[in-house]
Amino acid sequence: MKHLLLGAALGALTAASAVAQSTDDVIVVTGTRAEGRTALESTAPVDVISAGTLENNGSTELNVALSYALPSFNFPQPAITDGTDHVRPATLRGLGPDQTLVLVNSRRRHASALVNLNGSVGRGSSAVDLNTIPVSAIGRVEVLRDGASAQYGSDAIAGVINVGLREAREGGQVTASFGQYATDIPLVDQPRSASDGDTTSLSGWVGLPLGAEGFLTLSAEYRDREPTNRAGPDTRQQYPSLPGGGLDPREQSFDRINHRFGLSASEALSLFANAGLPINADAELYGWASYQQRDGQGAGFYRRAQDSRNVPAIYPDGFLPYITTDVEDISVLGGVRGDWAEWGYDFSLGYGRNELGYGVENSVNTSMGANSPTSFDAGALIYDQLTANADFQRNYAVDAFAGPLSVAVGLEYRLESYEIEAGEEASYINGGVTGPNGEILATGSQVFPGFQPSNVIDEDRDSIAAYIDLETDVTDRFTVSAAARAESYSDFGETVTGKLAARYQLTDALALRGAVSNGFRAPSLQQAYFTSTSTVFTGTPPVPVEVGTFPATSPVAAALGGEPLEAEESLNISGGLVFAQGGFTLTVDAYAIDIDDRIVLSENLSGPDVEALLVNAGITNITSARFFINGVETETRGVDVVASYGFETADWGDFDLTFGANFTDTEVTDAPTSEVLPGVSLFARREIARFEVGQPENKLIGSVDWSRGPFAGYVRATRFGETVDPGTAADGSGDEVLSPKTIVDAEFSADITDGLNVAFGANNLFDEYPDVTAETPALDGTFSRIFPFSGFSPFGFSGRYVYGRIRYSW
Repeated sequence: MKHLLLGAALGALTAASAVAQSTDDVIVVTGTRAEGRTALESTAPVDVISAGTLENNGSTELNVALSYALPSFNFPQPAITDGTDHVRPATLRGLGPDQTLVLVNSRRRHASALVNLNGSVGRGSSAVDLNTIPVSAIGRVEVLRDGASAQYGSDAIAGVINVGLREAREGGQVTASFGQYATDIPLVDQPRSASDGDTTSLSGWVGLPLGAEGFLTLSAEYRDREPTNRAGPDTRQQYPSLPGGGLDPREQSFDRINHRFGLSASEALSLFANAGLPINADAELYGWASYQQRDGQGAGFYRRAQDSRNVPAIYPDGFLPYITTDVEDISVLGGVRGDWAEWGYDFSLGYGRNELGYGVENSVNTSMGANSPTSFDAGALIYDQLTANADFQRNYAVDAFAGPLSVAVGLEYRLESYEIEAGEEASYINGGVTGPNGEILATGSQVFPGFQPSNVIDEDRDSIAAYIDLETDVTDRFTVSAAARAESYSDFGETVTGKLAARYQLTDALALRGAVSNGFRAPSLQQAYFTSTSTVFTGTPPVPVEVGTFPATSPVAAALGGEPLEAEESLNISGGLVFAQGGFTLTVDAYAIDIDDRIVLSENLSGPDVEALLVNAGITNITSARFFINGVETETRGVDVVASYGFETADWGDFDLTFGANFTDTEVTDAPTSEVLPGVSLFARREIARFEVGQPENKLIGSVDWSRGPFAGYVRATRFGETVDPGTAADGSGDEVLSPKTIVDAEFSADITDGLNVAFGANNLFDEYPDVTAETPALDGTFSRIFPFSGFSPFGFSGRYVYGRIRYSW
């Protein structure tokens, strides 16, 4: 905590001396239902990221753009993590990916069907996939950095991201960009250069009139990214030894870069439509619809020729299996808003659906032998959400107050469902072929066994909520807001949350603000019902048994101490200052977030004691299990510094200097142990360390934006603080400590003719990489050289990305 406070003080001094980040003082709609509040007048910190900031970036992914615009927003880019390679989670203020609520035009966005199960940041979460929203459809993004469950409901423990869609009835823009990673990979054994990850992006939007005053804005984006590979050489013996004990001659010519470790291949088409149509002087119809089709391909572990999971008749040299994903995401919402008497009203009905189909390519079901197919349909995950809202707002004149009292009330009904569909039979069965000594061979498609019929589920729940939100200027200098929300879920019960916030203008330039609230996050259906098992054979004679992930309410989980999931509960306290004078603004906000009953994925439980408990419960075909649990308690403390300064010069052009910093410290204060397995931790040291040190302890962003006539450009430096990829050793000896790194991005653009702009730039200009795993003696080994960089790196491990862009606007 001492380092956190020292860092915050240094950050504030740096900002005050000239450089900082913020946005223009614009009207915001996130965190307040009162009319006319600006970002600097709000009682809680709100960042506004413009469409220009999102578009003028080397990456076309929304998550990447936000991670380099917001110090408290992190987006690691892991590899070889199954579905997480394709739907990568992001975090706010160091909390879980599912503890930030995502809105589109102030309406709740549906989550991804994916559950992040592997060893990455966000393990056990199921969050909104922001990359289903094309940047071309966005007018701006507002990020509320404060707890807001009392205002918006579940998930808003860390804050709220509100994506505002572009609204235009005329004009348009088309953009084409191409880039690739041009990098020198600092491997220990064989440093090499690479030019890969070729990315082509085509996007555009057009504004069309709808009636006399309405608008219809259509947006589209196509993105095609080739994979990257940062794997090191595989020095292991690949082929079986010859009868005399010598090496197979093919060892000499074998390509040792046999793994693929990096960004997955991805191809996506996204469409978005946003419309508004006044029907009279007091009412307007509005709505939007979106569609995305995204295909991905990520690699697994290489199966060597001599691997018992290989079928030499199909792959004489071994094989690299691929996990493919087919994501189909749709949303549609319609509503009417207007004024009736002295009340404003807003009624809407929205539906969202996310389907993630799994496939396996270049693989084999070893137990089927030479008759095995090499590609498999492994099943699908489906999540959908129907949401109905009714909101009302009016202002009351109160003689005792300097401004009107804003009163907002509303109702929300939400129906959610979650499904798992089984894969084709060959993806999960044991085909009956045995090894040369009669041994049972691996079952199911290698790298990702398909979902079995026993895994199939179709579950749903509904919830209804009512809220009230009050806000007023008590005096010309003192603003107070209060909110309360009651919510009832069909599966776990009721919850009530509240929030109180205030802002006081000390001088014309300086204001203080603060808030206190309690919050909650309902267990997702994905966490409550996800199940995935695979069949293994044990004993003599071999007996088939199941291992995998089971629902918390299943007999397996119940036998091992599992219980139905309850909501997470939080207490948020924040306080800060706002300083604005001339072209300079500075905000400093400290926060404390305590969360009880955090929902996590348990450890893999196995061994004689586990099997005995299961047998006593009448379950004889399970040997290893994990399931979701409540019980982890955390305390998060942090400080955000955000500031900006803009000025004009006669000869050199216009400059905007920006600076932002985040300092976050999370501590796990309690972790559950098993009540039926004495001494067994359900959430052990490695998982605790992911919470505490798995994200950068601080992050600083400084940039200079410049424009002069037809020319413009920026230089941005982002420093990621120390991050730890935790190991399993209780003393931390197996931890991989990633030292602080600074990433520099730069871009230059020029207007060629009226409406035509060209740009070129580089992300990670100086080709920075995280620390090489094999350079840590305690971690050096074969696999640390094959996979030389940690997936916990907050800026990934792909190296320098260079790009060019051409844009035409009218």
